[in-house]
Amino acid sequence: MRAFLGPVILAIVVQAVIYTYVITRPGRSDWHNITTAIAALSLVPCFAALILNAFRRNEAPIVVSSVVSAALFSVAVSVLSAMRVPLSYQALVSCLPVTIVLATYANLRVHREFEDHVALAPFSRDLELSVELGKIPILRGPDADLKDVETLLIDPLEHHSPEWSRLLATCYLRGVEVMPWTRYLEEKRGRLDVTSFETSHLAYRPGQLLYARLKRFFDLIAAVVTLPITVPLGLLTALYIQARDRGPVLYVQIRRGYGDRRFRMYKLRTMYQGAGGGSTGVKDNRIIPGCRLIRKLRLDELPQIINILQGDMSLIGPRPVAEYVSRSSEAVEPKYALRSLVLPGITGWAQVTTGYAGNTEEELEKLSYDLYYIKHLSLDLDLLILFKTIKTVMFGLGAR
Repeated sequence: MRAFLGPVILAIVVQAVIYTYVITRPGRSDWHNITTAIAALSLVPCFAALILNAFRRNEAPIVVSSVVSAALFSVAVSVLSAMRVPLSYQALVSCLPVTIVLATYANLRVHREFEDHVALAPFSRDLELSVELGKIPILRGPDADLKDVETLLIDPLEHHSPEWSRLLATCYLRGVEVMPWTRYLEEKRGRLDVTSFETSHLAYRPGQLLYARLKRFFDLIAAVVTLPITVPLGLLTALYIQARDRGPVLYVQIRRGYGDRRFRMYKLRTMYQGAGGGSTGVKDNRIIPGCRLIRKLRLDELPQIINILQGDMSLIGPRPVAEYVSRSSEAVEPKYALRSLVLPGITGWAQVTTGYAGNTEEELEKLSYDLYYIKHLSLDLDLLILFKTIKTVMFGLGAR
């Protein structure tokens, strides 16, 4: 709960300031009603923290925290309305995003940084794995005490045996989570082990299947809603490029897409006309002056809104690569072709985690993140990628 304390206090203070400012601006001075409303709203982040802390092991911290905060906020408003407390719905609408954003931030931090009491059941690689996972304790054996253990890591091959069945049953009765060490390591690193990954590992839950079907609808909505921003911004960027280097401003390249299908991907040209292709260096003199900033802010990717509308791309997914990159990577690792199991995206988990890949080795490292995304496809992961992308664009990370 200490991890939630700061965001809860901040949410209470910011809500109080916003509600007071909005409701007193027209001249209201019924402070007893204002104080009652603020007190009720202050309970929302407190109860949200209690609920989220109790379910901190959930797999969708962003969605869960948003739903919990919105539900508790609705309850608070309903109670105030039942008490006949005069409310300002404009003030309430202004306060709601504060509660959701701060609760989500706190829940994400707790979900990713809070260390549960984890222990490792002994097996052939236990010492090596304990060090890799941050020197987590190793149990003495099948009769070890489970006191203070919240999650027990096992090896699926060695611990599903009569010798360990009693301890695993005890874990079930005491509410201790039993997890394969491979899954725990995967969640900690945010990537898969490519060599051991098989398509049979892709067992989507009903929620994932539903989201996979709705994702195309969300992409279209996002593309259409942002057109009033992306179109003028893209035109201004194109005019600048045209002014600096005469010639076509749109750059078209054949990329690999869903189901290994080839498609025409659109970008704004940021290199001098006739500069040729290939990977971009850190101080590449082929880049038009001023276009380094355009690349850092990802403004050259704006025409890919067309690809989204055409159905060739998604907003979020594995980044489509040029054909020569795909061929060279598949020659080293045939599983590279598995990236085409989902629509490619403008941004993706590998882009916000590892950044730019300049050679085959780096491409294969990014593959481990792309496969992690495909396996864990969800609205929550897409929202996390979106937030990380905004951070990446703001600080100009990863682009060359």
